[in-house]
Amino acid sequence: MDTRVQDYLDDQLQSSADLDNLDTLLDNVKKQQELLKKQLDEARRDHEDVQNRSQQHDASIREKAEAFQKDQSSIDRRLLIVTQSETSDEAVEKFEESMEKLRKLDVAAGYVELLKEVEDLKAECVSQLGTSDEAALEPYKRLQRLVAGLQPLQEAAEGAAPHLLDHTVRQVQDLRHTIKTSFSADLEKTLGKMNWPKPLETVPLALQKEWAINFERLLNLQRQELDDRENNSSSRPTGSEPPALFPLEAMAHPLEQRFIYHFSGNKPTNRLDKPEYFLSHTTDLISTYSNFLDSAVQPLLVQHFRGTDLALTPAYIDATSAFITALLPMLKRKLTNFAGQVSKQPQLLSHLVHEVMSFDTTLEETFAYTPLSPSTPWRGLAYFLLDQCGYFEQWLSVERDFALTRYRSIIDLPEAHELDYDSVASDATKPTKAAIRVNELLDTITDRYRTLSSFSQKLRFLIDIQIAIFDKFYERLRSSMEAFVVTNSAIGRRMQGVSKMDQTELQGVKGLDHLCRIFGSADHLEHAMRDWSDDIFFLEMWDELQDRVKNRERVSSNLGELQDIRSKTSAAVGDDESDGEVQGALFDETAASYKKVRVKTESIIVDTLTYNVREALRPYTRISTWASLSTTTAGGAISADLEPALRLLREYLGFLSKALGTLPLRRVSRQLCHSIQTYIWDNVLLRQSFSTPGTTQLTTDMTALCAQIDRFVGQGQARLGMRRLVEGVALISLPIRGEVQRERPGKSGEENEDEGAAWEDGDGDVGEVGSRQLGLFEVERQIFMDNESARYALQQLGLEVLSEGDARAVLEKRIEVGS
Repeated sequence: MDTRVQDYLDDQLQSSADLDNLDTLLDNVKKQQELLKKQLDEARRDHEDVQNRSQQHDASIREKAEAFQKDQSSIDRRLLIVTQSETSDEAVEKFEESMEKLRKLDVAAGYVELLKEVEDLKAECVSQLGTSDEAALEPYKRLQRLVAGLQPLQEAAEGAAPHLLDHTVRQVQDLRHTIKTSFSADLEKTLGKMNWPKPLETVPLALQKEWAINFERLLNLQRQELDDRENNSSSRPTGSEPPALFPLEAMAHPLEQRFIYHFSGNKPTNRLDKPEYFLSHTTDLISTYSNFLDSAVQPLLVQHFRGTDLALTPAYIDATSAFITALLPMLKRKLTNFAGQVSKQPQLLSHLVHEVMSFDTTLEETFAYTPLSPSTPWRGLAYFLLDQCGYFEQWLSVERDFALTRYRSIIDLPEAHELDYDSVASDATKPTKAAIRVNELLDTITDRYRTLSSFSQKLRFLIDIQIAIFDKFYERLRSSMEAFVVTNSAIGRRMQGVSKMDQTELQGVKGLDHLCRIFGSADHLEHAMRDWSDDIFFLEMWDELQDRVKNRERVSSNLGELQDIRSKTSAAVGDDESDGEVQGALFDETAASYKKVRVKTESIIVDTLTYNVREALRPYTRISTWASLSTTTAGGAISADLEPALRLLREYLGFLSKALGTLPLRRVSRQLCHSIQTYIWDNVLLRQSFSTPGTTQLTTDMTALCAQIDRFVGQGQARLGMRRLVEGVALISLPIRGEVQRERPGKSGEENEDEGAAWEDGDGDVGEVGSRQLGLFEVERQIFMDNESARYALQQLGLEVLSEGDARAVLEKRIEVGS
């Protein structure tokens, strides 16, 4: 404490001037001391108060504990006396048993009261029927509300009273059936007075009030049920169809009796091979009564459901849709029985399914039948037959067998693998007749399942039938292509034991025809698949597949493994879209397979052409008289040794120009020209020496060669494919003209007056060069002077492809230059 006082004084009195403030300092210290004393006193008082309250609380707790012990002892004594037990634990156990019995008795009393209330309401409702039908509905509606209230209580109690709930529900159902029977009988009496089911235009004036009352009663009876169904839409199965309206059921009853009479038993109209009889009869019924429905039923439905949530459901608010909904149970019973009879006969089952699908389409397109909402497609009777009745696998097997049988019959036709020149445009690649018919078969298969409502069924049809047939045809094309390669390979012939007859069948034009069949078939079906991928039907399937894969909880087990789907359709299945564009298509993998066959076949066609043309040019490369030809014989006719190559080109390109389209023909010819160019450049132009007559003959030969190719491929195509060779022949064929200027030409391209005159305009021969033709020695001087002069000279001649080295190598073969 002394140390702290000393530190305080040292801090406050640091100079002699601080002594003048000593009185002020003492006053501050005294004030602080008084304040601290007040705080200490208050703290002592608070402590005493808290201590007193704590003691009082302890005393109160002790008093309560003593009172509790007294009460507990008193209870134990009384419990022992009441239960006549010796120990308190035994007494408690007996007391709890008694309380449980009382609780059960109370619950039983409640059950009895509830049952009594149900019976009273039921009896009241039955007693009112026939006297006051509107009053009979009131107790019935109370029973409905009672059942609706019991259901959540039963769930909250973990199913504690299942028998009570079941009994109550059955009583309500029995009562509803009783009321419905009574009300329907009244409506049927009214219909009888109207001579129903005789076609009517409207209700007779004398019966309109009676008709409206009886119709409205049945709607009121069903109203609570419809409201409950609408409110519990999340709990019902997706796509479940709405129930038929009671009054429409009563109207459909005599129609169903007539239906059963005509389409059951041994009646002539009940034929297993003619399901269209009873289906068309149904559409006739709808058309027959449509006017009556619009005039007599539609106003009552609008009046009853206007302003409610049910007004958004066509099956309730639209008279024709409601009438169709009432007729569907009749058709479902007929279909169930009918399908059981034809299930062992594949053709009849297939016919039934397609007639049902056509019927569904008629209802949707002709009568705009969408019972749930205009935006929700109707699943149709085909879905009921295939999915709910379980005939899809059987039908799919029938359709697969039919498609494969048809595919085999197409393949086995003698003319199936011939090129079809009449099915496509003259400038398009010609497919085989088999490829066209397979494509038509697959188009037909698409039409057979296009109207299915189930996505999983459509995908199964696509993969198991369409893509399966595509794969079979692809394997056939690939095997045929590989067989050609083996047959025309020396090693393959020795390993496979190919006979000379088989080898002959795949040589020459016959070999090209074999390759063009493969190429044309692959090209045709590849384009067909690309076109299908843009079809709205397959685009919608692709979008649906992508959506289901991205939301795995929505992928049905019927679709199979994702990896299998990707391997059959597209590797892009499940990938995110980039920039909002659709990536991938259903036929990506299959189209890619056909593209590989097409590209490989085109490569084999090019190799075959290249090999045969080079063999035909081999005698031409052995000509050694280019330097010794005379002026009188050179250039007059085509060299005899070139004739085999020209004949081969005429034969091969003549066939290819008919079998291939413009683009693939030009691709093939371009590569062929490159090969011919390389072969003649290396084996003729750079290997032989040429005199002026020799170059004239070479120009004539190359002009004939280009003309032969252009004749079938298109004007100028050969010159484009052999540009280097054409320019080399033009360079080596330059005429000898005058002397060349000794000064290096300027870069501006100005010409000297002493330079040779330009050649006259040519007619498109290979020897033709640029607009200004220079003399041989003039060009030779510039070519061999340096690279800049060489480039200038080539530019002056209009030779764009030849390099400086190529130009020097070519000019060295001119004997006039060498001498």
